[in-house]
Amino acid sequence: MRRFRTFLLVLVLSCLGAPLTRAQEPDSTVVTAVEAVRGEDVVAYARTFTGTPYKLGAAGPKAFDCSSFTSYVYKHFGYTITAFSQIQFREGRPVDSYSDLQLGDLVFFGKKGRVRNIGHVGIVVSVDRERGSFTFIHASVSRGVVEQTSSHPYFQMRYMGARRILPDE
Repeated sequence: MRRFRTFLLVLVLSCLGAPLTRAQEPDSTVVTAVEAVRGEDVVAYARTFTGTPYKLGAAGPKAFDCSSFTSYVYKHFGYTITAFSQIQFREGRPVDSYSDLQLGDLVFFGKKGRVRNIGHVGIVVSVDRERGSFTFIHASVSRGVVEQTSSHPYFQMRYMGARRILPDE
């Protein structure tokens, strides 16, 4: 009976792909959420897509819409966030003010100045605490993946808030 249990255990482990003789080397190209991912890492990876075209409903990496871009970037680091900006606005933790923003935070904008519906999302790449502004990278409808500043009137009047996906730094 003991040999049969051992046989079953070996069979189950082999079916699951578990190594039987030695530990496998970790794949250094895959980063998991368990590792210490910093905002700088998220920003650097997001910037590798600069110039990638915008396409509504595209999931990357050859084209993105705004929320698929943020979702794709975070997925690279082992974080799963929904590829829909209105739902992303409820994921992670709220960031109360510009002065609390960190690199890698998600920033959200409304569809129209007076309509308070989330319609756009980007990733913070720098914060100017003295001026109370930030720069973010996002998938722009007209220019693809670009960096822009929150002080631009278009974004300034539509800013709705921010969420933090990464642990606090």
